[in-house]
Amino acid sequence: MIKNNRNSPKMVAFCGIICTKCPAFIATSEDSEPKRKDLAELWSKEFNTEIKPEDINCDGCLLVDKRLFSYCQICEVRKCGLEKNIKNCAYCDKYICEKLAKWFNKVPYAKVTLEEIRKGL
Repeated sequence: MIKNNRNSPKMVAFCGIICTKCPAFIATSEDSEPKRKDLAELWSKEFNTEIKPEDINCDGCLLVDKRLFSYCQICEVRKCGLEKNIKNCAYCDKYICEKLAKWFNKVPYAKVTLEEIRKGL
C-alpha cells in the first residue's frame, strides 16, 4: 500500500486500479447493503450480466485468501502479478505487456496510476 495526499493508505491493484476507491471495496469495507444493491444494479446494466448484491464483496485483489469480486478471481493481470510476486505491474520488467495494454484500453485511468508509480522507481 502507498500513502495518498491525505496520508491514508491506498491499495493499488496489479492493473493500476486503486482498490480503496473501488465501489465494491468501499461497500465491503463499510458492510453496506444499500451500496451493494445499488452497485449490483449498476454493474448488471453496464456489463450486461446478472450481478447480485451478495456478489459485491471485495477486500482488494492484492490479498490472497480474502473476498474478491468475481472478475478479480479470473483476472489474467492479477494472476500474472501474483505469479511474479510483484507489488503491481508498475514494478514488472515487462511493463506494458499485452494483457495490461488491453486492460488500459478499457480503463485508461489505471495506466495513469501505474505511470505515476513508475516515475518514482
